[in-house]
Amino acid sequence: MGCSFSGLNALYDSANSGGDVWINENRFRILRQLGEGGFAYVYLVKEVITDGSAVSGSGGLAKKVKDQSHLSDDGNYAVKKVLIQNAEQLELVREEIRVSSLFNHPNLLPLLDHAIISVKGAPGGSSSHEAYLLFPVHLDGTLFDNAKVMKAKKEFYSTSDVLQIFRQLCAGLKHMHTLEPPYAHNDVKPGNVLITHKKGHIPLAILMDFGSTRLARREIRSRSEALQLQEWASEHCSAPFRAPELWDCPSHADIDERTDIWSLGCTLYAIMYGVSPFEYALGESGGSLQLAIINAQIKWPAGPNPSYPEALHQFVTWLLQPQPAIRPRIDDIIIHVDKLISKFTN
Repeated sequence: MGCSFSGLNALYDSANSGGDVWINENRFRILRQLGEGGFAYVYLVKEVITDGSAVSGSGGLAKKVKDQSHLSDDGNYAVKKVLIQNAEQLELVREEIRVSSLFNHPNLLPLLDHAIISVKGAPGGSSSHEAYLLFPVHLDGTLFDNAKVMKAKKEFYSTSDVLQIFRQLCAGLKHMHTLEPPYAHNDVKPGNVLITHKKGHIPLAILMDFGSTRLARREIRSRSEALQLQEWASEHCSAPFRAPELWDCPSHADIDERTDIWSLGCTLYAIMYGVSPFEYALGESGGSLQLAIINAQIKWPAGPNPSYPEALHQFVTWLLQPQPAIRPRIDDIIIHVDKLISKFTN
């Protein structure tokens, strides 16, 4: 992937504030760190407008971004910095960039620009790489972040907001699942759903992080292929939201995008109650997360008062079919959730 990165000021010395970073021909000032995980760091940055980059009052990024609605009104964006230590990690980042460029949907986080640079001075005199991925910024955080705050305040989303948030996730996944060929996100979970609250509007939900996204359909025809899939899933699919067939894959199986439907069902439950429907097993003596998932042993905690309608619980149960062959597809889910929205939204 021919990515360039010019005029770099080392991010290491400016992780907190003040430093500048260039992504291709555009310059950004680092304001603060937003988060980190694994080998990745996320920073809030502000585009630096120079006379040479100004275009009708817009920044240089305006020249590059096809969909102008993705441009920030205040020039603020998020930059994800990935430390790359070997060829395998480099290929994973390149694949994330390639896959992200396939999607164009308001409920999928767009990749605005990217660069991969070679960094000399690695141990042994070899060179490593760093990747910089530029995204729109959403400072309200993720569903996971919001769940922690709401739990502390003993607050819950209304039935209407639960359904509206879920409907947006369905719309984003439909875009991925109906591409030709279809793609599966493979890590749908509250931590990968950005939520933006605007007064007087339903919460905006955007699915992000396509680092685990792959072609959805795989033919498993041997025990070794099944074990390879399970090993891959253990590294790329968060355990509490991972579909049963990725925990215990048969030696002859057709895996498809309905692995995402399972994760979507778990995420719907988490919008309501703040956690996956199976995490209770981690707190039980002798409990097994894997067994709870494979057997679809759902437990319903105490919810808001008045509680969520039984129809919503039944909807979650319908999504969490342990047999993938009878699990619904995204089109059927959207039809059903639209009916629930009509019924339970004022």
